Amino acid sequence: MTVNADEFKKALQFWASGVTVVTTKSERLGILGMTATSFTSVSLDPPQILVCISDAAETGEGIQDSRYFAVNILTSDQELVSNQFAGGCSMEERFAGISWEEGNTGAPVLNDSLASIECKVIQQVRAGTHWIIVGEMQNKICRSGYPLLYYQSGYRELNSQ
Repeated sequence: MTVNADEFKKALQFWASGVTVVTTKSERLGILGMTATSFTSVSLDPPQILVCISDAAETGEGIQDSRYFAVNILTSDQELVSNQFAGGCSMEERFAGISWEEGNTGAPVLNDSLASIECKVIQQVRAGTHWIIVGEMQNKICRSGYPLLYYQSGYRELNSQ
């Protein structure tokens, strides 16, 4: 049995995930960022994470150029930030009104995110229409709050708040 894209998406709606904004700074392309829910830990020693980014995403091209990126984990009140970075507008518009600073790696770190994890790219693997990018943590900033979640095509919050 072959599963088509719509069936695949429908099945994945039952997986709750955190919402992040992946950012980078490329000399050639400038500052870049995009909303991503495909993010997970890989290893504790050395500390590694991975993100999955469409091969059509400009942010992915910037990460390939710079070899550094940041994963900014959004708070429960950052739905608008998620939507702003989800696409449909220029990179300049994505960063408009967003408080950020350049991190230790040069990647933009969103000041109001729950956590920011700066990474150096150590491996890229092509998988279908996406790149799996494995990064080794170079720096982290953690703040207090609750995460923004995505489940069944909508934003959600933890019930324990």
